[in-house]
Amino acid sequence: MENITIGVTGATGQLGQKVIAQLKNLISAEQIVALVRNPDKATGLNVVLKTFDYTNLTQIEEGLQGIDRLLLISSSEIGQRATQHKNVIDGAKTAGVKFIVYTSLLHADTTSLDLAPEHLATEAALKESGIPHTILRNGWYTENYTGSVPGWVNGGAVTGSADDGKISSASREDYALAAAKVITGEGHEGKVYELAGDDAYTLSELAAELSKQTGKNIPYNNISEAAYKTALESWGIPDWLAGAIAGWDVAVAKGELFDNSKTLSELIGRPTTSLAKSLSETLATIQ
Repeated sequence: MENITIGVTGATGQLGQKVIAQLKNLISAEQIVALVRNPDKATGLNVVLKTFDYTNLTQIEEGLQGIDRLLLISSSEIGQRATQHKNVIDGAKTAGVKFIVYTSLLHADTTSLDLAPEHLATEAALKESGIPHTILRNGWYTENYTGSVPGWVNGGAVTGSADDGKISSASREDYALAAAKVITGEGHEGKVYELAGDDAYTLSELAAELSKQTGKNIPYNNISEAAYKTALESWGIPDWLAGAIAGWDVAVAKGELFDNSKTLSELIGRPTTSLAKSLSETLATIQ
């Protein structure tokens, strides 16, 4: 990996920061370029910084100069992603980037999740670009649930509309390690990896584990999609996001966030982080 420079978009994001940390275990910090909107917020990364906005074509082309391999972490702006990612891919082609790794969505080509179309558009843009690439189709982050733990504990219940659907989630740390290994490794070009946790669980099982660890009776209340949307709104979630979250639970009920391939653990060389461990770590921060 000598003389190879790796760029990471969204490097100050929740996944990006963890990827940077993992990369520093594999290559020197001088070989890592954090592509960020606000360099002032990224000084703690202790790598090379470049100002980089998905919508600024000049910044994109300048930022990608000298980058050999690019980790394109999907933008956080739902609804704008396809255009923003295309900007980056076009800029990468102009700059001569030799390899791109992109963080897509689990089973993006078959899922009913409303997040999929923008990811599929990006996958298509990568194919059309002719740049060698790898697709990391990331499943659900366990943190999508652990962020709600304080509310569940205080409210005395886990609420959702996922029925008995199984969720094969993994921690951001797991996905970050996979991204770091693929972007620095060899033999991944042209591959599409479906990435998910080793062990699947239902929200009822999550509630049971939470009950066990807290010593409290915290049941899972399964309600309709509409009722869940209304509940989310009552908790201060914006209307559009409440509708999206409730819809994602319906996809869970259909089994669309389940995957038992264990591809993620194969890539990272260890089992994925268990739900029990993630809940324990979360509870330790709030108790």
